[in-house]
Amino acid sequence: MAQIHEYDAVIVGAGGAGLRAALEAGRRVKTAVVSKLYPTRSHTGAAQGGMCAALANVEEDSWEWHAFDTVKGSDFLADQDAVDIMCKEAVDSVLELERMGLPFNRTPEGRIDQRRFGGHTSNHGEAPVKRACYAADRTGHMILQTLFQQCTKFGVEFYNEFFVLDLLMADGVCSGIVAYELATGRLHIFHCKSVLFATGGYGKMFKITSNAHTLTGDGPGVVYRAGLPLEDMEFYQFHPTGLYRLGILLSEAARGEGGILRNGEGERFMERYAPTIKDLAPRDMVSRAEFFEIKEGRGAGPDKDCILLDLTEVDPEVIEKKLPDITEFARTYLDVDPVKEGVPIVPTAHYAMGGIPTNVQAEVLADHTGAVVQGFYAAGECACVSVHGANRLGTNSLLDIVVFGRRGGIAMAEYASTHPLPPLPEGAEKASEKWIAALCDGGSEESTASIRATLQDEMMDKASVVRTEDSLSSVLSTITELRKRYEVCRVKDRSKIFNTELVEHIELGFLLDMAEALVVAARARTESRGGHYREDHQMREDDHWLKHSFITRTAAGDTKLHHKDVTMGRYEPVERKY
Repeated sequence: MAQIHEYDAVIVGAGGAGLRAALEAGRRVKTAVVSKLYPTRSHTGAAQGGMCAALANVEEDSWEWHAFDTVKGSDFLADQDAVDIMCKEAVDSVLELERMGLPFNRTPEGRIDQRRFGGHTSNHGEAPVKRACYAADRTGHMILQTLFQQCTKFGVEFYNEFFVLDLLMADGVCSGIVAYELATGRLHIFHCKSVLFATGGYGKMFKITSNAHTLTGDGPGVVYRAGLPLEDMEFYQFHPTGLYRLGILLSEAARGEGGILRNGEGERFMERYAPTIKDLAPRDMVSRAEFFEIKEGRGAGPDKDCILLDLTEVDPEVIEKKLPDITEFARTYLDVDPVKEGVPIVPTAHYAMGGIPTNVQAEVLADHTGAVVQGFYAAGECACVSVHGANRLGTNSLLDIVVFGRRGGIAMAEYASTHPLPPLPEGAEKASEKWIAALCDGGSEESTASIRATLQDEMMDKASVVRTEDSLSSVLSTITELRKRYEVCRVKDRSKIFNTELVEHIELGFLLDMAEALVVAARARTESRGGHYREDHQMREDDHWLKHSFITRTAAGDTKLHHKDVTMGRYEPVERKY
């Protein structure tokens, strides 16, 4: 029998978006946060480089320039109404965090310091601009700590190491969630008036990724299985500077402070791809440039299969003070001293632009027409509002979680204050109970680890930086086969206390869902745009594809695709030159 908890607002996920939502909701109504990790272990803590806002503390800047860079960086797929909101609210969002106690780096005058980041320009593309507000290279970590302290101050209740399994709906209205408690193996029902998902990304479908092991698409997976749509799943960003063969991220801040990308011939090759802002071009462009340099035989290292990040011309004092974690990673994992030699890097799976579709109040959309699911909200990387379009601009992720986490928290609290507690569906926990019992019933020669490894290898090889019809068809066939293997796979560990084998098995199911949605949407989009590059369709096709894709799984297990026009504004699509 599941234990039942009653709240006005329940947030699933304790990263930056979840905590920012919880802070707003917790000030207004009875609020709980359900997280499969202790909050300060959330993946937001890995965000290094900064959070952008047109403060103009170091150089002239404006929110309109920031909005232009966001739209252009998105390859014109971002919804411009949402972008305007995010960029206008950026300044207040940063200052609010400062007032909460976040220790930003400072200028000599005592203002929040700012530095350059890829794709951020002055006067609509004329030159790079310093817009990223930062706390050394630990900005995400500082945001997590600051927000967690504030949530504790306002009495938000935390259920740590609880894993969401199901979304509860009653007559089309969200009425709560079912979660699995890792410490006891017990099921819990969180009965509430409003739910917000802030569960992060799903980069663990790829072999080389900057994502933590826990980023397995749990939130979007639950939504997908509930018959609700996912938006723009084909767009996945690869960060150009992941440590060679490991994927551990070296922040764009390294290039913002003067780092240079060089191929095996020592050439600063980005001068050929982006003559104006060179190494600070948007991530999709830099990742593709690296891919082609390696493919064409100009890679570095013994196997010519990497690129070098050269920091030797940057002041060593700047490296040690402003990039301490980055230099430590290089020394620890690759035995390379960035002050003296180039650091081997490769593109690494980094950020999902697609996810649970929402409007600007973080309300989840029921379909491509704009209808909303009453009482259900989403924010952060698991959501798609869409401010990132086909390619997220660096430092906009931390801004996104704070702006739309705040908006979602306010909206769900207002909803909870004006609506009664909806009824629970009959036998709310029965489906989850039956599912877990089946997974632990009987033996199996199949291995969760083996299925996951095959998925990661295939996705990395055939659906990453460069894609074709043949590669996507091949990986879709593999996913279909892996699903069959997964369905007969059983968990050998029957214990109730911290059954990590069971958790990893459930996580793998969500990864297979996310991979399927990505590949089906990518096959359908016969153009190249942002993080979605088709070698067999290399041109951007605005006449046909200036649209968001919505993918839904039917009750029969098939997938359906719908499309919705991008919300345009003052910026019309032009060729992306940098």
